[in-house]
Amino acid sequence: MEHLIPHAWFEGQSQLILLLVTIVSLGIVGKGADVLVEGAAGAAFRLGMPKVIVGATIVSLGTTSPEFAVSVMAAWSGDAGLALGNAVGSVIADTGLIFGLGCLLTTLPADKFVLSRQGWVQVGSAALLAAACYIAWMLQGDAAYIGRPLGVLLLLLLGAYLWISVRWARQRQVAEDAMRARADVAVGGEDDSVEHAAHHSLFALIAMILGGIVMVIFSSHTLVSSVGELALRWGVPQVVIAASLVALGTSLPELVIGLTSLRRGHKELLVGNVIGADILNVLFVIGGSSVAAKLPIIEHGASIPEIFLYLHLPTMLLILFLFRIFIHSSVQRGEFKRIYGVPLLLIYLAFVAIPFFLG
Repeated sequence: MEHLIPHAWFEGQSQLILLLVTIVSLGIVGKGADVLVEGAAGAAFRLGMPKVIVGATIVSLGTTSPEFAVSVMAAWSGDAGLALGNAVGSVIADTGLIFGLGCLLTTLPADKFVLSRQGWVQVGSAALLAAACYIAWMLQGDAAYIGRPLGVLLLLLLGAYLWISVRWARQRQVAEDAMRARADVAVGGEDDSVEHAAHHSLFALIAMILGGIVMVIFSSHTLVSSVGELALRWGVPQVVIAASLVALGTSLPELVIGLTSLRRGHKELLVGNVIGADILNVLFVIGGSSVAAKLPIIEHGASIPEIFLYLHLPTMLLILFLFRIFIHSSVQRGEFKRIYGVPLLLIYLAFVAIPFFLG
């Protein structure tokens, strides 16, 4: 994204222009999220797939694609050290900030069929990455890196995940149809998904999803850049800007989409997008980046980057295993308790605050 809209452009603008860019970006990011959520809800009905599956595949694939492109380009250009930290940080933000905040705001649905399958892929892919990093560190020391063989494996697992997600969705739909037939229940109450599907073709609905993703990604980047430049000019310390806006910038698209899903009554999209984005950040972003170039775990033998091993990976595992416990206790009820959002959000805030205090 930096190559398309360089930060130098924001540095050369007046405060009035930056304020206008901030206001316009806020409007575009909100409209883009609306368009994306409408398209996703309609596509779910058209395809006969649960919204949570659409969120875990189509929507999350779209929101992680820019990060994939940026990480791969960075790896090719010799800045491969960014990929691991960014991807793991995004997993923590998706689960802690977005799902945690969503839990606090409303009662989120716990779909047993999906969470007992995609949920295990989520925690399993993260555990695989952590194990690979720690094993490489023990064997290679300060020269530890993630190489191409693991990247190929992650991409193969990505293909298997997308393929089996479609199969799971079809199995779920067949099971639901059979239950309705036995209970003699008419299909209805599909809220506004039916209306969107009735007035738009599947191609148009997919175009709405892609268009919404583009609007959200680009406007999020301009919003964070303009706010960051304004904060710097208004005397906010640079370390505070780095600790807050950088963390927010990586998760802002998923956050806006999640909150918009709640506002429009499509809670399943938030749940699915969080799980899918976590999976794709490992299998898609890190997989593609490590195929493009070696991803160093500890850059140049320095001591500070070891925080990735001591903070990033443990926090990712902690928050995902805690989320797994919450899933286990929620699927029988069919919903998550709102109190579950508190520990998830606190872990995320601690993750953001610790480097600030260390620095």
